[in-house]
Amino acid sequence: MEVGSIMFKKILIPTDGSEYTKSAIKAGLELAKACGGDVMTMYVVDQTAFVNFPMDSTIVSVYSLLEEEGRGAVAYVETEGNKIGIKVQTLIEEGSPVKNIVEKSKNYDLIVMGSLGRTGVSKLLLGSVAEKVLRHANCPVMVVRAPDEQENE
Repeated sequence: MEVGSIMFKKILIPTDGSEYTKSAIKAGLELAKACGGDVMTMYVVDQTAFVNFPMDSTIVSVYSLLEEEGRGAVAYVETEGNKIGIKVQTLIEEGSPVKNIVEKSKNYDLIVMGSLGRTGVSKLLLGSVAEKVLRHANCPVMVVRAPDEQENE
């Protein structure tokens, strides 16, 4: 089946700003170009990390850094889209990355995401965002592994 015959007109590309998402961003943008699709990229400021902490100045400072990271992450996708003639809408939300992405999936034909940058104990305890989205999304999900992740197996 050729790519053009698949109707992926609305594509969501979640990003966490890590290197792990760059291959997925490229794949999602190229797919959008091939299908004539629209792209929304989103970054979720993960509030679940702050649940057990009082909102003192240190936490507010960390939260601000995460918001800044989010702005940079979605701006990267927007810039990469512009390079190949794809207009990218950007969105920064707060909450749980999995819940927010799954909720948005109702409005999209496809989610293209990397295996987001959690590793080691963090990944073991929290599970894979991509895996959970894959299990619960209301649309197809394409998970693109980073080249260095593939080499480590």
